[in-house]
Amino acid sequence: MTAENIVEQALAWFDQGEYQRTLARRVAIASESQSHLRDAELARYLDDEIKPTLAAMGFSLLSVENAYAANRPFLIATRIEDDALPTILSYGHGDVVFGDDENWRSDLSPWELKEDGDRWYGRGSADNKGQHSINIAALEQIYKARGGSLGFNCKLLFEMGEEISSPGLAELCREYKEQLSADIFLASDGPRLSAVRPTLFLGSRGAVNFRLTINARDNAYHSGNWGGLLTNPGTQLANALACLVNQHGQLQVSALKPPAVSDAIREILSDVEVGGGKNDPQIDLNWGEEGLTPTERLYAWNTLEVLSFLTGNPQRPMNAIPGSATAVCQLRFVVGTDWQHLADHVRAHLDAHGFPQVEVEFMRGSPATRFDPTDPLVDWALNIMQKTTGKKPALLPNLGGSLPNDVFADILGLPTLWVPHSYPACGQHGVNEHMLISVAREGLAIMTHLLWDLGENGAAVLARHHAHTGGAQ
Repeated sequence: MTAENIVEQALAWFDQGEYQRTLARRVAIASESQSHLRDAELARYLDDEIKPTLAAMGFSLLSVENAYAANRPFLIATRIEDDALPTILSYGHGDVVFGDDENWRSDLSPWELKEDGDRWYGRGSADNKGQHSINIAALEQIYKARGGSLGFNCKLLFEMGEEISSPGLAELCREYKEQLSADIFLASDGPRLSAVRPTLFLGSRGAVNFRLTINARDNAYHSGNWGGLLTNPGTQLANALACLVNQHGQLQVSALKPPAVSDAIREILSDVEVGGGKNDPQIDLNWGEEGLTPTERLYAWNTLEVLSFLTGNPQRPMNAIPGSATAVCQLRFVVGTDWQHLADHVRAHLDAHGFPQVEVEFMRGSPATRFDPTDPLVDWALNIMQKTTGKKPALLPNLGGSLPNDVFADILGLPTLWVPHSYPACGQHGVNEHMLISVAREGLAIMTHLLWDLGENGAAVLARHHAHTGGAQ
C-alpha cells in the first residue's frame, strides 16, 4: 500500500460521515472545565470517548488524577511496537470553555453538532475536540491498513484543564517524563494562518499578565472643591501606561524587547501574509513596531496590550477625583525575552520616568518556545503537507498566541511540530464556534500521510534530525 492509497481510504471513511458522527458524540459532552457542575462530564469524555477508541488499537491506558485541580484528570496512552522504532508523542485537551448557550445563534446549540454549508457548529469543534479527533482518526486508519500495527511507537497525552491554564500539566510531565519520552512531538491546536492554507508552526509566543495600580487616597473628593490640588490617579496611570507603550503601539521598555529579528526568520515570514480573510478585522498598518512588516510584528516581536483600565465609576461617573486607578496589561513575547524579570523591568522603567507611585504586580506568565526552523524535521513535514494537498504550506516559527508548548519543548525536550486543523475565524472561545468541513477533511489527509510516512521512513527522518543536532535532542 502507498501513502496515496491510505489517504484515499481515510478520505472515503470521512466522506461516509464516520468522522462527523464521532465528533457529534464528543461535542455533545458538555466538558466545561471552568464549571464544577461539569466534573462528571469531564471524566465521561475520557472514559466514554477516548479510552475505548485507544484501547481498541492496543494502547495501554494510565489515568492520572490532577493534584492541582480536582476532577480535571490526565490520560497517558502508550503503544510500543518495537523499541527500535521511532516514537511519537501527541496531545489533546477534551475540556472546553463555557458553552454560553443563550448567546449562540437561535438555531444552534453548543452541545449539538450542526452542519451549515462548509461549517460544523458546536463547542469544541475547533478547540480542541475536532482537532485531536482528526489525529486519532488518522491513527485508526493506519492501524487498520497495516493489519493491527502503526509502524511506529505512539504515546498520547490528554488533559481536561487546558481552558483553565493547564494546572498540573507541567508537574505531570516532570513526574512522568520517562513514560512520555519520545522522538517527535506532533499535535494539533490553534488556527491555521488562513482557511485555505495548511500551516505548520513550531512553538508559541509567551504571555505575561501584570497589574498596575495607583492608590492615592481612601476616598474620592469633589472635583470643584479639590481639582488642581489633589493628584488624579486615573490621569497619572494613563501617563504611566503611555511611557510603557506609545501612541503607535510600540513597546518602550528596552529590557522587555526581544533580540533583533534574524535574517532567517525574516526570510521564513516573507512568505506569510496575515489578515485579509472574510471575517478578519482590518489591520492598522501604522500600529506596532516601526520597521517591521505586520507579519513580523505578530510572529517575531513583542507587544504590550492594555487589557483593562478602571478608575472612578464608569457606570455612574461622579464629579469627583477618584482615589485609585488600576490597569491589567499583557506582554506577548517571543523567545529571547527576559520575561521572568518583567516586574523588575517595569518597576525600573516607571521609576526612571517619574512614576514611583505606581504599584507593579506580576500576575501569571508562560514561556515562549520555538523549535529550530532549519531542522530537517521541518522540511519533512512541509514536503508531505505540500504533496498531500497540492498547496504550499505556511511555516510559522511560532504561533502568535500561546499554548502549553513549553512542557513539551522544555520539560520533555522534544522537537515540537504543530499542524492545526482550525482557522482564525472559527469562533473559538466565543459563540457559534465551528470547524470548517473542508479543513477537517484536508487535515485528516495531512495527518494520515505524515503518520504513514513516519512508519515507512521514520528511521531515516530521525537520522537526518540527529545529524543536524549533533545527536542532541
